[in-house]
Amino acid sequence: MNTSIQIGDHVKVYMDSKFGMNEGWYEGTVVRIEPYSEHRSFHWVRLNEDAQVILGIRQISVFNPKNIQKIETN
Repeated sequence: MNTSIQIGDHVKVYMDSKFGMNEGWYEGTVVRIEPYSEHRSFHWVRLNEDAQVILGIRQISVFNPKNIQKIETN
């Protein structure tokens, strides 16, 4: 669940149909978390280089917890 996501975590974020043909999941690193309410926060994600090239953006704010998932590292 998104409550376990912390600054520095490797995550994947979902870009919806507003991104047209680039809709899908992209990886990045959480660089800032801004609380919004007791149950939700804005998670600022710096996208990895491949995603930056594809999407034309360097970082994005993710509000919907359904659109961000922590990538577990072993």
